[in-house]
Amino acid sequence: MTKTMQITWNGKPLKVNKGVTLQEIATRQQKANEPLIVAAIVDNRVRELTYSPEKDSIVKPIDLSMKDGMRIYLRSLTFIFIRACKELFPECKVSVEHSYGGGLYCEVYNTETLSPRVVSRIEQQMQTIIDEDEPFGKTEVAMAEANQIFLEMGMEDKVEIMKYRKEDTMRDYLFGYMVPSTGYLRKFGLKFYLPGVILQYPSFEEPGKVRPFQDNPKLFKVFRQAEKWSDSQGIRNIADLNRCIEEGRGPDLVRISEAAQEKFFGSIADDIAQHTDAIRLILIAGPSSSGKTTFAQRLRVQLMVNGLHPVPISMDNYYLDRDLVPVDEKGEQDLESIDAIDLELFNEQMIRLIQGQRVEIPHYNFLTGKREYLGNSIQLSQTQPIIVEGIHGLNEKLTEMIPRENKYKIYISALTQLNVDDHNRIPTTDARLIRRMVRDYHFRGTAVEDTLKMWRSVRRGEERYIFPFQETADIMINSALLYELAVLKPLILPLLEAVPEEDAYFPEVNRQKKFLKYFVEMDPEVIPSNSILREFIGGSSFA
Repeated sequence: MTKTMQITWNGKPLKVNKGVTLQEIATRQQKANEPLIVAAIVDNRVRELTYSPEKDSIVKPIDLSMKDGMRIYLRSLTFIFIRACKELFPECKVSVEHSYGGGLYCEVYNTETLSPRVVSRIEQQMQTIIDEDEPFGKTEVAMAEANQIFLEMGMEDKVEIMKYRKEDTMRDYLFGYMVPSTGYLRKFGLKFYLPGVILQYPSFEEPGKVRPFQDNPKLFKVFRQAEKWSDSQGIRNIADLNRCIEEGRGPDLVRISEAAQEKFFGSIADDIAQHTDAIRLILIAGPSSSGKTTFAQRLRVQLMVNGLHPVPISMDNYYLDRDLVPVDEKGEQDLESIDAIDLELFNEQMIRLIQGQRVEIPHYNFLTGKREYLGNSIQLSQTQPIIVEGIHGLNEKLTEMIPRENKYKIYISALTQLNVDDHNRIPTTDARLIRRMVRDYHFRGTAVEDTLKMWRSVRRGEERYIFPFQETADIMINSALLYELAVLKPLILPLLEAVPEEDAYFPEVNRQKKFLKYFVEMDPEVIPSNSILREFIGGSSFA
């Protein structure tokens, strides 16, 4: 019987002994000047480094320059943070809330009040655990035994979510892959941030150092408001949502969620209406799949309730002719760059409209790559503010010739307030991606794989052109709906299930499938036609 096998490691054939772990191979292949390897994809399935291939396999290492690698690193680091808190304060409860300021915002309850001194103690305890380089072990137990363990640890939230796990075993209590041992987690930091703490970690762009903290108080306020509102509805995690649906309260949750959004949108329109002498230009920006289009339409209706008659103008019509569009670092035309917009023409026309002059608005022909003038001539009165929705709405460079007091800037994003449980969050990026995959497939004929392929470019554009300006907004809007993933699940899951295992994006698809299976499905029939969610699932009254 042969005792060796061939592993193709990142395209390089290696002959290894059977029984060897990925960690042993990675240790030999790791170069000092390259990002740390934390896991691997074996025959298109993500595996921890403790895994031993059983046959000839194709292996692609996952390191900290990759989002999957950083996700594994952060999950493992979160485990250490929770353990350190429990060792110092055995009766404490740790809640992992959301990403913030380049880190992960967490709260610690049932202990002495958090302070810089207490946070420093937790950080020192984490460092001790990391220095001891203890292995992460997994014990496979029956569901009933796992539930008993969680109850003894005071983790009732995990007992609840396990009801919706179809498998009959439980592997760990942080759902997902981990690094082999604590010694892998040497790059981290803790920062006290009232009333909680920021768990800091590297970025995949610069995996060798902890990313600096960036305070975004307006964004944090929106997260806190979302947290308080979900608390008021008794829904903080998936189990709470599932229970609500199973008890027949789903339709009420939809109506309450939609009414809360409508009330907020109305308050924005009221604020604008009270300052019509000054506010003439309403600028709306936000990342992909935030619901900008539907929000702009609903705001328009609310403004009309206030006696205003807003006029929407598309920023797309001000693109430069295609041969003048700037190129990015790869030499490819960058249509997401603000310099792809004819800023001089845009500013000139907005100023003239604000002053009550007649202007012929251009039309951009995407087939020819040139602007055309088709006789769309408009002139606005004082009761007609301009609504502009687009990626660069918050960038002052877009409207630098227009006085600030004449502008009202709105940032909108889907900031999911729902978690799996206290220790496992749902990234807002995942929720937006699911929205987009559903919309792209059903209304743009785009396969899931193609949406995933372009997603990295979309995210890069957001990081460059949207997020740096979010704090300049006059108001921030959270377009996430507590119930939405229960509605999106039956629409997206069949599409994910259809992706073959050999597809390059299968590891990401598999991750999404596992997370979505925790949700109880909900019928979209009760969702109103003006809901932001209708922009992605169809049936919108604004279509």
